[in-house]
Formats: sequence, C-alpha cells, structure tokens
Amino acid sequence: MRYSYSPHSLVVEHNILFLRGFTILFISCIAVRLDLGLSSIPSSLKSLPLGGHLNFDELSLRNAARDFGNRYQYHPMAVLHPESVSDIAATIKHVWMRGPSSHLTVAARGHGHSLQGQAQAHGGIVINMESLKVPKMQVHVGNFPPYVDVSGGELWINILHETLRYGLAPRSWTDYLHLTVGGTLSNAGVSGQAFKYGPQISNVQQLEIVTGTGEVVNSSAEHNGELFHSVLGGLGQFGIITRARIVLEPAPAMVKWIRVLYSDFTAFTRDQELLISSENMFDYIEGFVIINRTGLLNNWRSSFNPQDPVQASHFKSDGRTLFCLELAKYFNVEEIDAANQEVEEHLSRLSYIQSTLFSTEVTFVDFLDRVHVSEVKLRSKGLWDVPHPWLNLLIPRSQIHNFAEVVFGNILTETSNGPVLIYPVNKSKWDNRTSVVIPEEDIFYLVAFLTSAVPSSNGTDGLEYILSQNKRILEFCQRAQLGVKQYLPHYNTQQEWRAHFGPQWETFLQRKSVYDPLAILAPGQRIFQKAITFS
Repeated sequence: MRYSYSPHSLVVEHNILFLRGFTILFISCIAVRLDLGLSSIPSSLKSLPLGGHLNFDELSLRNAARDFGNRYQYHPMAVLHPESVSDIAATIKHVWMRGPSSHLTVAARGHGHSLQGQAQAHGGIVINMESLKVPKMQVHVGNFPPYVDVSGGELWINILHETLRYGLAPRSWTDYLHLTVGGTLSNAGVSGQAFKYGPQISNVQQLEIVTGTGEVVNSSAEHNGELFHSVLGGLGQFGIITRARIVLEPAPAMVKWIRVLYSDFTAFTRDQELLISSENMFDYIEGFVIINRTGLLNNWRSSFNPQDPVQASHFKSDGRTLFCLELAKYFNVEEIDAANQEVEEHLSRLSYIQSTLFSTEVTFVDFLDRVHVSEVKLRSKGLWDVPHPWLNLLIPRSQIHNFAEVVFGNILTETSNGPVLIYPVNKSKWDNRTSVVIPEEDIFYLVAFLTSAVPSSNGTDGLEYILSQNKRILEFCQRAQLGVKQYLPHYNTQQEWRAHFGPQWETFLQRKSVYDPLAILAPGQRIFQKAITFS
C-alpha cells in the first residue's frame, strides 16, 4: 500500500522524532522491575488542575474494567471524567512528563463495547469519553457537502437524531448505533452502506486529536495529514479522538427492507457482487448465514411480510445451510410507487428462492436503530451481559468459496448462538493511507461470527466451545493461506501483530514512535508494552 508522508522540508525533523521515539520503543522490549512507590501516584493525579474529576473508588474502577466482550477485566488506578479536551490533554501530559519510569498508561473508553479489554488500562487511567460534552454538536448546512462537528465521546444514535432535525444524516453507519464516534473511527466502522460510501473512516473531514505526549492537534487529510490518517483505524495507538467532523447527506424518511434466501452459495455471492457494483440499486447490502434453523420464515413474519404467504408457509429450513440476502432501499413517502417499481426491477435480476421474498417498510430511524430493539429484549431476559466471543474476518473475494466450503456446515454446524454476517465491500471506497488493515483484492467480504455464550454451559453454546470453534476457523485460514485479515483484531504477541500488519508494520511502528513514543495509549490492544513494568 502507498502512504502519504510529510513534505520534504519536514523530513529531517520527522526522522529525528522517529529515531528518538524508536529508541524509547526499543527499550520497551526490556521489562525492568523497579519499586518506585506507587502509593505516591494517586496524590500527584489528584493535584492536577481539572475541570472534570478523577474517580478512585472501587465501583468506578470495576465498571471501567468491564466491556461488551465480558471476558477480560483489568482494573485501572483511576477513571477520568473530563469536562473538556484540556482535561484529557493535561492528564496525558502528566503521564508523559513522568517519563519511562512511570507505569501509568491511558485508555479511552466510549460506551464500553470493546470485545477483549481493548479499552482497559491495568493499573492506569481510563478516560470516560462519554463525559466529554464539548464541543456541543453543531450541524453545518451551508457547506457542500454538509457536515456535523461532534465530540469523540458522542453516540452515533444521538448524531442521527440531531442531524435529522435538519433533514440530514451521516452516510456510513455501523449496525449498532449506541457506540461512540471515537470508538468506531479508531477501528473503521462498517455496515451495509460501506459498499457505497466506504467505512465511517472514509467519511470524516477533520479530527481533533490528543497525542501520546498530551499535545492537542487539529488535523485533516490536507493539514497534519499523517496524524489524521494514522488515527483513523489506528486502534487508539496514536492519539485520542476528541472531536470529529462527519460528512452528511440528505436523509430519507422511509426504508423498504427486504430479505430473500438462497440455498446455493455461488448464486448468493454472485448476486451480492452484482448489487455492490452499482451504487444506485440499493442503499444497504448485507447478508447472513443460517444453519439448521427450524421455522425460519415463520419467525420473520413478526417483522416482515411474505410476498407469497402460501408458498412461504411450505418452505422448510430445518437441517439446511441457507444464505440470506438483506437489502434496503431508501425513499420519501411521496416516492413510494417509484421505489417499489425500482425494487421489483432490481429483484427480477436476482436468483433467490422465489417463495422466500419478505419485505417491510419502516422509518429511517427504526431501520438504522434495529439492533437496539434486540438489545432491549435481551436485557429484559438477562442475556445481554454475557460473554461475546466475536470473530470478525475480512476475506479476499477469490477465497470466499474456499472459506465457505470448509467453515459453513463443517466447522460451524449451527447458527443458534448468534448471527453470522457475510457481505462484500469495494476496496476502492477505503483510503489506503489510514491504519486499518484490509485484504489486497478489489472486493473482499466481511464475515462476522457474532456469538453469545451461555456463562454456565459446557455445551455448544458455552464459551469454551465457541472459542475452540473460532480457533479452528483461524487455523484453517492460516493453513490454507487465504490472506484473511481480522477486523477488530486481537493478538497476544507482537509477532502476531507484525503478521497482521504485514508490509504496513514498519509504517505503523514509525507512526507510534512519533505520536506515542512512550507507548502510553491504548495498552489493552497489547501491541506495544510500555518501557518499564512494575511488580
């Protein structure tokens, strides 16, 4: 991949920073055990001039050590509730000024939806980004394209409601909206709109970032572009996103939401790839795998209407591996007839099982916030706060059939533990200057195993079984050399991280040495170790 570097006049200064930072990072490979009296650290933190506040109580620390994955719990020393960006900068600057002799690290925590402790800081400081309410969300309609300025701790669901007041909305989403801006932009932010607009990191104009030295930097592709692209998809390694400028577009009022089934994987992927080749057919394209599910279409009837109720009632899903294509067409109320005609025309080109066409019409908000409905139901049953051993993979188009043949119905024999998403995206919509790692091919598939584990179970719905299944999938990918990359990656050794980044590793390392040379930020990712560890 090609990268954008600093202008020639800044090369010398940049290299000096790199060499200095690299030396510190090299030292971090040596674990030196010293006793410097940790009891003095809380008092030094308490003396910081903050508009917000630091919490040291056990309840706050316990909450900061939990996440959606429900598998890792590393307690911090303190939790920062910032009132302003200055609070975040002052805290990081304080840690930076203590130098490599301090054990303190810093992690930004959004809505707590990390899967494997990525937003935790063992013995360090966790920043509660949802406390950051400035800058106040501001929609700008007089520009082209229009945009909204938001805090890095703002939830996407709040952005949706606020921008809709102006008849606008962001272009690219995640399937679940109760996530923070900083959290999704530090990964990528992918959903069914990504084929058309790219991930969320492709729809950002500006960022305000606090680096690992406590410096507050405004950046864009044109100004401080190296830092801007480093942070996008950068797993929190180069800075904390405190403000973002998100591109908007006119928002529709309604969505025609469609599901159809395939029994043939080749036909399924052929149709998905046909649909993403045109930006005008549908506005959202996803899919999922269904293995051995009884009464599938009857379950759909609670939310969708079958085109042919009689034929649908005779369809049997028991013991079969099926593939669901899920589509959405946006429209306004006065455009309903034209939208229906377009949908019918586009569907006529597809090779789905005719008796399985289901559709419904919902508001734009209800469609985008659809996963929250499931969350409310699961919470009411006590099934939300359980382990979530998710596995998200990006698979080259040329290898998707090989992957499906071995995994679906063989390694994976049922999908009752949670949905298995599968859909293609266009690489051309991803900016190769960012830090995110994707396959090399022009089209690649997101395959997401979104499983939930029953805490006390030793069966196929138990944590150990699901983790073993994930391991078998990853081992197959490696053995078959499929060129798969993990999305929301998790590794335990730097050697594994090197393999993940491949040729991008040196760029990633160089950026780390410049923007966070003491490896203070995001220790929960387990990519870099701070210079000195303590007993």
